[in-house]
Amino acid sequence: MSSVDTIDTAGRVGVLSAADERSKLDAIYRKVTFRLIPFLFIVWLMAWLDRVNVGFTKLQMNASLGFSETVYGLGAGLFFIGYFFFEVPSNLALQRYGARKTISRIAIGWGLACIAMMFVTTPTGFYVVRFILGACEAGFWPGVILYLTYWFPTTRCSKVFALLGCATSTSGVVSGPIAGVIMENMNGLNAWAGWQWVFLIEGIPSVLLGIAAIWVLSDKPHEARWLTEEERRLLTQDLERDRAMVGAREHSIGRALKDRRIWTFIFIYFCIIMGQSALIFWAPTIVRDLGFTNTATIGAIVSVAFFIGVVATVLNGIHSDRMKEVRFHCGLGILTGGIGCAVLGLLVLQGSQWAILALWIALPGILCSIPVFWQLPNKIVVGTAAAAGIALINSIGNLGGFGAPFLMGVVKDATGHVTIALWLVAALLVIGAVITMRQPKDTAA
Repeated sequence: MSSVDTIDTAGRVGVLSAADERSKLDAIYRKVTFRLIPFLFIVWLMAWLDRVNVGFTKLQMNASLGFSETVYGLGAGLFFIGYFFFEVPSNLALQRYGARKTISRIAIGWGLACIAMMFVTTPTGFYVVRFILGACEAGFWPGVILYLTYWFPTTRCSKVFALLGCATSTSGVVSGPIAGVIMENMNGLNAWAGWQWVFLIEGIPSVLLGIAAIWVLSDKPHEARWLTEEERRLLTQDLERDRAMVGAREHSIGRALKDRRIWTFIFIYFCIIMGQSALIFWAPTIVRDLGFTNTATIGAIVSVAFFIGVVATVLNGIHSDRMKEVRFHCGLGILTGGIGCAVLGLLVLQGSQWAILALWIALPGILCSIPVFWQLPNKIVVGTAAAAGIALINSIGNLGGFGAPFLMGVVKDATGHVTIALWLVAALLVIGAVITMRQPKDTAA
């Protein structure tokens, strides 16, 4: 990039130097970031609160409703079956109808499903509502990944994905203490149990955010009235240059889905989600079994792991962009999670409270790998193929979210602890890390 035409306030055509253009683009991207990312961050945070709050409500809900560990594990995991069936259609809907309408519909749907959880009384009801919650949320994360490629070039995506991905970790920082306080202090209010209040209080904001999305978001840069005409033009030109520099990427859905690299990414993501789900849905139970009984204390201990995850995610994303490297920034995070899970399983078996330290290592390792991971498929697919390919990776990969909680529940009912399940998860994470770091440089560098 050497220079670019620009128009001053008097309508005269001039030329921007490369330095001036870069300075203007930096300011534009900051403006785009401040407009889109905080809102999407809050929506994604609420999605995670509504998805994983069952891990904390379990501490009261299981005893209240007489659920076994297996019932809980199956119900927690069924979220991802609903996710699987509706992921690709939802993401294609975003491509066709735009982000505003799609994200609005998704957030309102999962908020209502979260509220419905407070009325569950039987295992069947638990299974049905968790499935519906997954079906409603399906498409949000891959849709946002696709949506942000309309606004940011590949050289800026890792940092942006990392900032947004921090919502996952931040939800864990706040969900534990919030759920703990609600369950401790609102139990019995209005004749509702504390766990019922958690679902109600955390479901309502999602509905409101879904309504707000219609006014806050713009589908594409050329539709953004909050950018000036020159800003829209410079942004569009920069994005077009980035697409040209990246080179030819797959546009056909059929050919993209036949690409073995897509299926390799599916397996890697499956391994990541197995580890993430095993820890997120069972961390409160693991901490309780180590001798901590107060729900607020348990929430605080788990929130520390997520706080470390926030820091690790941001630093990993920024460093990945700075080094223009993806494979090892993703793979080493997965490997850290795998080693942490293996050590966690051993310490849980021994009943050692040092297991908490292992949790604080394993979960951040997994969390910081996820935003960087999404740079891999973005380098080989674009357009409608990206909508289908990213959704396919996310939907099939997220089946690990069904397998892990269910496996943990079955193993715990059978053995009294979750060690064997954690070791199996650790093995998958190590395999996924090795495959990630062995990806060809031309698609993952």
